Formats: sequence, structure tokens, C-alpha cells
Amino acid sequence: MGIDVKSTTSASAEHGAARENKDLLRFLTCGSVDDGKSTLIGRLLFDTKLIFEDQLAGIKRDSRTYGTTGEDIDLALLVDGLRAEREQGITIDVAYRFFTTEKRKFIVADTPGHEQYTRNMATGASNSDLAVILIDARKGILPQTRRHSFIVSLLGIRHVVLAINKIDLVDYSQQVFDSIVTSYRDFARDLGFQTQDAIPLSARYGDNVVARSPNISWYVGPTLVEHLEEVDVSENLAEMPFRMQVQWVNRPNLDFRGFSGTVASGAISPGDELVVAASGQRSSVRSILTYDGELQRAIAGEAVTLTLDCEIDVSRGDVLCPPTLRPEVADQFQARLIWMSEQELIPGRRLLIKIGTKTVSAAVTNIRYKIDVNTFARLAARTLQLNEVAVVHIATSELVTYEPYLANRSMGAFIVIDRVTNQTLAAGMIDHGLWRASSVHWQAITVSKETRAEIKGQRPAVLWFTGLSGAGKSTIANLVEKKLLALGHHTYLLDGDNVRHGLNKDLGFTDADRVENIRRVSEVAKLMVDAGIITLVSFISPFRAERQFARELVAEEEFVEIYVSAPPSVAEERDPKGLYAKARRGELKNFTGIDSPYESPENPDLVLDTTTRSAEDLAEDVVRFILDRIKCA
Repeated sequence: MGIDVKSTTSASAEHGAARENKDLLRFLTCGSVDDGKSTLIGRLLFDTKLIFEDQLAGIKRDSRTYGTTGEDIDLALLVDGLRAEREQGITIDVAYRFFTTEKRKFIVADTPGHEQYTRNMATGASNSDLAVILIDARKGILPQTRRHSFIVSLLGIRHVVLAINKIDLVDYSQQVFDSIVTSYRDFARDLGFQTQDAIPLSARYGDNVVARSPNISWYVGPTLVEHLEEVDVSENLAEMPFRMQVQWVNRPNLDFRGFSGTVASGAISPGDELVVAASGQRSSVRSILTYDGELQRAIAGEAVTLTLDCEIDVSRGDVLCPPTLRPEVADQFQARLIWMSEQELIPGRRLLIKIGTKTVSAAVTNIRYKIDVNTFARLAARTLQLNEVAVVHIATSELVTYEPYLANRSMGAFIVIDRVTNQTLAAGMIDHGLWRASSVHWQAITVSKETRAEIKGQRPAVLWFTGLSGAGKSTIANLVEKKLLALGHHTYLLDGDNVRHGLNKDLGFTDADRVENIRRVSEVAKLMVDAGIITLVSFISPFRAERQFARELVAEEEFVEIYVSAPPSVAEERDPKGLYAKARRGELKNFTGIDSPYESPENPDLVLDTTTRSAEDLAEDVVRFILDRIKCA
């Protein structure tokens, strides 16, 4: 049985016209490697006659080189566009394809089956309303089937089609089909799917994809396309409270000020009263504008510009909503996180979070547990690796407006971004705010930092000494403090070794512990600055991200990064505490410079080369630099 090329015609104008005024369903195909996802999409395109003759000729030619179906055309090649995918016979990237039937329009995402590309699969799922989970009838439920099903559930997809593919390779057995369906439903019982419909099919030969198959007479349900045409995935977004995340403050001239964005949920009309969720400032809608003209009503999914009756402070990232039906506003919340980077997640490290149109600085403060996606067991974790899923606590540098993801996907989804590289690290879904976000408030204090500093006759600062062990940080920092005290200044020295005897005695030397070590010391240094004190911090502090975090806690002019420079060979030769020798013998793990990295400063305020000058001379340089920098009295 093969594909008759002569029976296929090019996509015609009547198909293009038929696409208009139809409901759109976004769905994805997922499952394990070789379950037939790309072949299924190719079959859908082929049988709905959306393949042009030149495309078909190209696929026929490529099938001879890359195909896996013998003399037949390999329909998977319609979707597997990357050369690496064709050569390996697997999907790597997410491929999106459009097709249409008489009843509905579809956008389908073909997502990778390989475990290492789980992050790509999560990307495809994030915009989908339904998931077609393929299972090879010969193999049954595999670990990746479970993984993808869990992620689909995690991302809020509530409608699943269980496509038991390659049914022809098990002689169209009803017994095999029923056994797989029973096993899957037992496994997915707690995943929260609203609908789970199972369909036996053969993507290669077209059985039960578009047309019913005489080979599966025992099956009386719909074909895959029939089901996709009829399934109701509506979320009634228009009936939910109005939410619009402001994407752009539209100010083309002095006479016009509008707020542009896409309505996330609900509906809005001129005259309706609105507030800014975070600030509570109130106004009414004057007009609703679009590219095509003015509207009397806008509903969820429409991109609009709102003008208001009176001027209020609205910025990109703000959320407009009704006065009596506001979303949550907090700076701490619990979320589910899919870690999508080969760089591990370390709690406490400063990151960026983009929720809606707002981007804020944030940190994962606690990993409550990670989830084994095969057994759903909750496991203790101090870090997260690529493709791991966890429930975490997150703290943001400022208030964010949100709703739980399961209640409103647009308002509860976020991504995590690396502050330095701008790469996406994770996808997240907010569960709820943390009690301390609403119950712990700032206490007003009448004595200010400026007052404390004025009494001391100085301007406070953080002098941050960083460098390898043995570079000379502590020696120089001690000399600098002694000289500043002799000049009558108020100082305090935080030394790495001393702090580990008290405040940080519970921490080891893993990357996660080092990040927490510097986070705590940075917060202490900030308190010292608030007290008006010149604070000297002498820590290896090997990571740039944590040193940047320390800098951002105080005013820019109050932070001085001092790189105490010495080549690793020189630092090891000095080895004043015998630490390098222990590390070389394997007695000291995670030692910076041996088996743990040191990221030297890229633009330090001051560089001290301890191989060419004495500690005394270098300390004098620091004092002169500091006195000029902070203009001490």
C-alpha cells in the first residue's frame, strides 16, 4: 500500500477562500521518537490537498535520499525541514504548519520527541489548545510519552487525543489498542485533562486520519480530523474579568495618548471604568481604537488602543482591569518551572522574569521540590538541570500583576531570562502568591542613611575585594581599613573566612552554596551602607552575576569593585593556608581555581596587581582612589 501521486492536486483558490470565517484550533503533536508525529502532519497536509505539485515533487526526490518508507513517499519530510532532522530521521525544532477543512482552520506544531529537546516541545505546547499524543502501537507507553503528557498538563492543556499510531503493524488489533488506552488512562488519571479521546490510526497509510478505514471496523468513533473539527476547546475568555497588559504607550503627538495591547480576557466598551491593577489609579475608557477604525466593544484576543477620559500614570507592563475585579499583585509567589537551559538553576542567583509585557529582576529563593515526570514523585533538590520540572518560590524586585496560570494562562505565564546573555532559561506558571508577600510590609524609619552618614562625617560605600585564594585580598583589605580608621573614618571589614564561622557556617562550597554565601553578605553590606559605614568585603566571590547583584543593592556611586589580580600559578605558589595542596590531593572539593571556576571582573573599578607591587603600596592606592571616589569629609 503506497501513496498515489497522481491523485494529489495542487492547492487551489477555493481552498484559500474556504479558510475565511472559520474557527481556529491550535494543537500540537507530541510523543516519543519515531512514534510518527511528522508523518501524521504530512498525512494531514496531503489528504487535505494543501501540498503544491512542486512541493510533492521535492518530497518524492528527497524520499529517495532521506526517506524511511522504502519506495513510498516519506510524508514526514514535509515537516522535517532541517537538514539535520532529515539525516537523523528525528524532529529537532518546532515546525508549525497550517491546514484547513470545510469546518475549521488549524495550526499544528510538530514538536521533538527526543528527551534533549523537551524544551522545544514545551515551546510548542505553550500556544496550543489541544495535544495529539502519539503512541507507537508496537511499543506502548514510553517514558517520553509520560514526560510529554505531564508537560502538556503542566502547561494547562486540558484536551488530549491519544493517537495509537502504526496500528497496521499490529494487524489492526483491538486488543492492543484497548490495552494501551487503559494503561494510559490509569497513568493520566491525575493530570487534569477534561477530554481524553483515543483513536487507532496509521499515519503512513492514512487509516482513520481523514477517512475511515475498513481495516478497523471494530472502531466506531470519529476519525482524527472529524474529532479535531468538532472538539470544543473554548475557555470562555470573553466572559472572564477584563484584563489588558499594556504593551506600548502610544504617544504620536502632544494631542494623543493611548495604551496599546491585546485583551487577555473579558470585554471592554467606551464608558467602562478601569484601574491600573498595581497602583489603583482610576479612569474611564473614552474610545477603543484599532487599525481598521473605532470599536464599540473589544473582547479577548483583540489588539486595541484604549484612550482614557483623564490622565493617569500608565506604563508598559501595567495591567488595566475593572475596579472591583482586580488580579493579584505581589512580589513573591509559588510557581511551576520547566528549566530549559544547560546552565543549571542556582537559587539566589539574580535573573530576569518576563510576565506579560513586564520584565523585572527576580530570583528563585527556594526549590520546594522537583518532580519525577515518570512517577510524579516529589524529590528534594538544591539546583535544577536541563529539562527538569520543579515547584519553586520566586521573589521579584518589584510588584508584578498576575493571576494563577490555571485560571488565566495569559496572566499567569512567564519566562526566565539570563541577565547577561538574554537567553531564555525557563518557562514558568504561577500557582499563587506567598503569604509573606502580602503580610510583610516595610516599616517606616525616621532616621535616614544620609543622617547616619552625616553624623560620621563621611559617605558610605562598599569596597568589594575579589580574586583568587592567595591573591592578597584579605591582606590588602586589612591595610586599607587600618589606614581609613587612622584618618578618622567609620569602617567594617567582612572577610570570607570569618563570615563562614558564623552567618554562613551552614554553607558548603558548591556553586549553589557560593551563590547563597554572596547573597547573604551582599545584604549585610547593604545594611552597613544604610548605617553610614564604609564597608570592606573580602571574598573570592567567583561569579560575575553575584558581584553584579551586590552592586545593584546599593547606589552606583557607593559600590567599588576591586580586582586583586594574581595568576593562578602565583596564587597557588603562595598557598598561605595550604588549600591548593589539599585541593590537588582531592581532599578539598569545589576549590576555586582547581575544580571550580573563577570569573574575573570584566570592568572593575580598580585592578591591583600583587605580583609587581607590595600590599602596602597597593593599599595606599586604594585609599587614594576611595577618598576621591566617595569624597570623604
